[in-house]
Amino acid sequence: MKWEDLRRSRNVEDRRGQSTGPRRSSGGLGNLLSLLFLTRGAPRWLIILILAFTIFGGGSLLGGGLGNSGSSTGSEPQTEEVSQDGSQQASDQEKEFMSAVLGSTEDFWQQKFADYGKDYEPARLVLYTDHVQTGGCGFGSAQAGPFYCSGDKTVYIDLSFYRELKNRYHAPGDFAMAYVLAHEVGHHIQTELGTMAKYQSTIRQASEEEKNALSVRLELQADYYAGVWAHYAEDQGLLEAGDIDEAMQAANAVGDDTLQKEAYGRVVPDSFTHGSAAQRQAWFQRGYQYGDLEHGDTFNTRLDIEK
Repeated sequence: MKWEDLRRSRNVEDRRGQSTGPRRSSGGLGNLLSLLFLTRGAPRWLIILILAFTIFGGGSLLGGGLGNSGSSTGSEPQTEEVSQDGSQQASDQEKEFMSAVLGSTEDFWQQKFADYGKDYEPARLVLYTDHVQTGGCGFGSAQAGPFYCSGDKTVYIDLSFYRELKNRYHAPGDFAMAYVLAHEVGHHIQTELGTMAKYQSTIRQASEEEKNALSVRLELQADYYAGVWAHYAEDQGLLEAGDIDEAMQAANAVGDDTLQKEAYGRVVPDSFTHGSAAQRQAWFQRGYQYGDLEHGDTFNTRLDIEK
């Protein structure tokens, strides 16, 4: 991707090197004690599971969802050490890349919203290390991958995921990471358009199976919006040969079936929350093809469309 000359977004906050583990929060102990009281008599495994969610949070491009929480309580930033392999220098360049991609999404979505007579409030991007306190979704963990919090309209990314895409998920290339950020910005578009609020209201009364099905539709729409931005990036002359293939490989790598096969050796479609690899690729490709909002209604469209 030709990103070097793009303007950098001003909506990026660098919290890398900060220690924001949930155990530092003065209210955390009280919350844990309350949970222990409320779960008296429950099976030990259930208590452990609830405590784990309380401590580490969740939610990401890869699966899960964050709960609600209060405001952040961080500590003073610590200086990151430069390793012999130059990983810190790489991380700084990745920060510049992410800021450039975010700036491009801002330019596009402001223009697209204006075409529909709407105002666009850009998302914020927080870069962090290991764990992070969000402004509306509790604690997030790098283990869960990049995620968007609708509570504070912010995307959270640990830049180590850049290398995980290549080494663990076999999806190398800068546009693979651009797809990841564009997908999370896609969730912000859903917030701006009111889709996210409707989704959150609907799942309150839904069964677990219904929640999973609606989550898949929400995620595939975010993939569609990522493709819509990719259409714009191509029109701007930003794409290079192989960029779309990189995005498609990333979409394949984070498909529910791909992840389940790798983790468990089998696939359980009823447990999908983000969609199969084929679905994720198809909806990204559809957004890239049309470049509009009209063809992205995943909630009222058959999901298994042709790529």
